[in-house]
Amino acid sequence: MSISEPLDDPWADSGPSDRLPASRRRTEGGRGRDEQHERGPDSGWDGGGAAFERVPPQDLDAEQSVLGGMLLSKDAIADVVEILKGHDFYKPAHETVYQAILDVYAKGEPADPITIAAELTKRGEINKVGGASYLHTLVQTVPTAANAAYYAEIVHERAVLRRLVEAGTRITQMGYAADDDVDEIVNRAQAEIYAVTEQRTSEDYLPLGDIMEGALDEIEAIGSRSGEMTGVPTGFTDFDSLTNGLHPGQMVVIAARPAMGKSTLALDFARAASIKNNLPSVIFSLEMGRNEIAMRLLSAEARVALHHMRSGTMTDDDWTRLARRMPDVSAAPLYIDDSPNLSMMEIRAKCRRLKQRNDLKLVVIDYLQLMQSGGSKRAESRQQEVSDMSRNLKLLAKELEIPVIALSQLNRGPEQRTDKKPMVSDLRESGSIEQDADMVILLHREDAYEKESPRAGEADLIVAKHRNGPTATITVAFQGHYSRFVDMAQT
Repeated sequence: MSISEPLDDPWADSGPSDRLPASRRRTEGGRGRDEQHERGPDSGWDGGGAAFERVPPQDLDAEQSVLGGMLLSKDAIADVVEILKGHDFYKPAHETVYQAILDVYAKGEPADPITIAAELTKRGEINKVGGASYLHTLVQTVPTAANAAYYAEIVHERAVLRRLVEAGTRITQMGYAADDDVDEIVNRAQAEIYAVTEQRTSEDYLPLGDIMEGALDEIEAIGSRSGEMTGVPTGFTDFDSLTNGLHPGQMVVIAARPAMGKSTLALDFARAASIKNNLPSVIFSLEMGRNEIAMRLLSAEARVALHHMRSGTMTDDDWTRLARRMPDVSAAPLYIDDSPNLSMMEIRAKCRRLKQRNDLKLVVIDYLQLMQSGGSKRAESRQQEVSDMSRNLKLLAKELEIPVIALSQLNRGPEQRTDKKPMVSDLRESGSIEQDADMVILLHREDAYEKESPRAGEADLIVAKHRNGPTATITVAFQGHYSRFVDMAQT
């Protein structure tokens, strides 16, 4: 068949509203028998409209076996809790039983048909699950408690498939509605799929009581590490002492006038994460090509002068140092994208993909003012466009739960001052950058303005904004010939 020939389309003569499947029962699914929906309108499950006029993906046998195994063995409970959430169960009664088992187990009490029946009776939910007799049925039907984790994986897979069908229905509705900019619709569709793969639920709001438990656990975990780094390390001791590393959800802005070393500092942060600590990171460079970035990384790591590499005057000693560091640099989980004219939507899509495939831990964007919003709707002004991109970078950090470093230019304000020191108000093209950022690092070198400065070779990392901690000025050494900054820790 020629590609120019039209394919037979069973919906060719129908309108958009006719493309939904007819209401019907189905004799497929996990139980292999004719059955109606277990989930009703009050169950907390949004079936996504017409897509769930068929029985959604589920396996009630596996659900029963999971619960039966948990009622027989506390080891099974410990295994299953790492795999399943309550909302992964298709049958609401099973979710209720599961939550009761976890609550009893959390109190250090035995979880068996007798204790769980008592717990459900106390809550007034025993009849909702089919009475105490149903709990005994769960125990009797489980083949073996030793396979509880395997049954849990089946239940989890069916839950992901249900969320996928629901997300697909919402994406279909977005396409038909076409009530927004097409790039924004594509972004929302990507977010729907990402949410499915990340096993997120639509119920993101929680009562403070539930949140406090997680917060206390985090505080306790930090305390148990006895001062160890909790965020992504930067390689600068005093800076890491001040910030405890770069943390998930943070938007960090590194700002300076041109030729101060913004890109070099950002590469130092990425080197510390990926080469020194094996944490996956990505650099989106809208200014330098990938080969130039690679040369700078090698110069910094091997301590080979960058101008030797560029001029072809490397010595035997240079080659030896380069060969010694090459394996570690090559093996580092550091990704470089030097695509020109990158839009916010493209960066977001690539970061989501890296997060899913490689557990991305850090994003560096060099630099903010070279980005494009990518939408088909033109912003009212360049300031508005930069503000939108700044806000989207903060949302990206929060969505992927990783720190995002955005480099930014400063205006000429510092050059008009006697001491030439930058201020947050010097951020170029948008005041929103300061508002969105969790941390603003202003990079300053006196010798960039005064060659005979007594502080030649030194640089100040001015932490001018720090949402979760104190501000400070941290002094580091600048080794421009090696394309790097070096720690000058005072602690």
